[in-house]
Amino acid sequence: MFKLAPSILAADFAKLGEQIAAVEQAGAHELHIDVMDGLFVPSISFGMPVIESIRKVSNMFFDVHLMITEPIRYAEEFVKAGADGITVHAEACSDLKKTVDAIKAYGVKVGVSIKPETPISVLADVELDLDRVLIMTVNPGFGGQKLISECIEKVKDLAKHREKISATFDIQVDGGIGLANVKTVAEAGAEVFVAGTAVFRGDIMQNVQAFKEAVGVAD
Repeated sequence: MFKLAPSILAADFAKLGEQIAAVEQAGAHELHIDVMDGLFVPSISFGMPVIESIRKVSNMFFDVHLMITEPIRYAEEFVKAGADGITVHAEACSDLKKTVDAIKAYGVKVGVSIKPETPISVLADVELDLDRVLIMTVNPGFGGQKLISECIEKVKDLAKHREKISATFDIQVDGGIGLANVKTVAEAGAEVFVAGTAVFRGDIMQNVQAFKEAVGVAD
């Protein structure tokens, strides 16, 4: 099943609760929450207090993407704040297997993300334990970038590999996803689409519906 996960990094924080309500009402399936520490990526975004606040006003699945160094240090705190799923970067973990196991022990969904230049082979030790693999289709850290076209081949390779090993994880894509390319990325094998500016810029309700129609997403 295809799912849309609007990224609040692109939202208007003066209207955050209102805009989250709009994407939820429009039928988006998840809320993508990018947490950046200024170390693993150059930007700094937000942390547990923001998640705790919006958890009070939304029943959506909170897809928390930790772009932070050694995320195992804070996984429990993000779960307590309201995360339903936590995705960490393979490149940010000194012991990826230990990190994945720790997150699973908290009873939430667990995913691993890889940068555009990182091969899917880094997932070998954890791929059968994952609920999700997030392929970054831009270099992480900033919104509004253009999708790196070579990443579509990586999505295809991952989809073939998943079938070969009989894994059950979803394939998620994040970075430069819009109406012009979402169908192509879906055909490559992606099932969960993170979109920021393409959802929050303009009419949110119309944007969400247009995305869902582009890939035949059911409510």
